[in-house]
Amino acid sequence: MSFLYLPIAILIVFSFNKSKLVTVWGGFSTQWYGAALSNAALLDGARVSFMVAAISATLATALGLLAAVVMVRIRRFRGRQLFMGLLAAPMVMPEVVLGVSMLLMFVALGIDRGPVTITLAHATFTMCFAAVVLQSRLAELDPSLEEAARDLGCPPATAFLKVALPNILPALASAWLLSFTLSLDDLVISSFTTGPGASTLPMKIYSQIKFGVTPEINAVSTMILGVVALGLLVAAVATRGSDSALRGH
Repeated sequence: MSFLYLPIAILIVFSFNKSKLVTVWGGFSTQWYGAALSNAALLDGARVSFMVAAISATLATALGLLAAVVMVRIRRFRGRQLFMGLLAAPMVMPEVVLGVSMLLMFVALGIDRGPVTITLAHATFTMCFAAVVLQSRLAELDPSLEEAARDLGCPPATAFLKVALPNILPALASAWLLSFTLSLDDLVISSFTTGPGASTLPMKIYSQIKFGVTPEINAVSTMILGVVALGLLVAAVATRGSDSALRGH
């Protein structure tokens, strides 16, 4: 466990280093946070990354929900095994293969590479993770709740929206956050599907690291950790409130 978290702790500590050398402590300072927030290239990369991550996570969660409903509610249909295999393939397939295949597809279709292609690529490979999370939650949901709503005259679609959907809101939040994090973190697929003027934050950081790690990169990484931690905290509070409300009813 320490092998995993100790480097992150060191990165956070040295983001407050006054010295330009990341391995030599020169005193406490927040100057590198100011430098990072005034770096136009990093800010542009952050804007692209968060925009792509938010949109692709929303698409992935919606498509993952549809796939989960098919897998849980429709037990038998022709091509079920093939559908399951195609759904799980992006989770085990190397990202280099996914990136190259998507690049070839966009080139063959004549689509100009940019934020749109990155968003489509990220939604494609994060959808399977969202589907797994939502499928497990739907499988645990008591079907008698929707059956009771239908017995009272509620149409199937309305019963799902008003009965099943509120019960899987924590899973939806988890699927969205997982997809958002995977998209925000991705470097390989983004490198293949990006175009001029559409570099994500990981690509900007990687290009700067080639010339050496600076405390400015540590500050950017620490801010990203803070954003992710805040998102997890909000999701945990929302999930706890949702569970309490459901138990109250």
